[in-house]
Amino acid sequence: MVTLLLDSAHLEVVLSVTEHALSFRRQNIVIDRSAIVRVQLTDDAWTWLRGVPDPGTYLPVAVAMGSWKSSSGRDLVLIRRRKPSVVIDLDGHPEFERLVLTTSHGLALIQALRLDGTDKPEDVAALATGAIAVIPAHAKKPRARKPTAS
Repeated sequence: MVTLLLDSAHLEVVLSVTEHALSFRRQNIVIDRSAIVRVQLTDDAWTWLRGVPDPGTYLPVAVAMGSWKSSSGRDLVLIRRRKPSVVIDLDGHPEFERLVLTTSHGLALIQALRLDGTDKPEDVAALATGAIAVIPAHAKKPRARKPTAS
């Protein structure tokens, strides 16, 4: 899964050696924060694929990595299996219209984008830790006590 670094001005998608090879990219992807229009979480990133790999690697339900060319523009796709993913819509980026990334830190990315960034790039998971308390759905609510009669 990709590593996402965020500072006050940029989001950087840091690729592993394998991701560089399968996506046919030599460099990481740097995006201005101002170009980010919308961020969405998804459990099935495969439904967000549009177009054809150009260049890229595609093995159905296993891996999709690289640039995807469609009539609406280019998308950067880095999908592994059926894992939680994030879809980032862009406006004004010179290369891509959308990023579809498999990452377990999608919620942390959304939380970190709401915060004022620092000048030093930091991992989004570290930025969002403790920023917003998340209560698990299975957690029990405290029961209200009945007033005692005196």
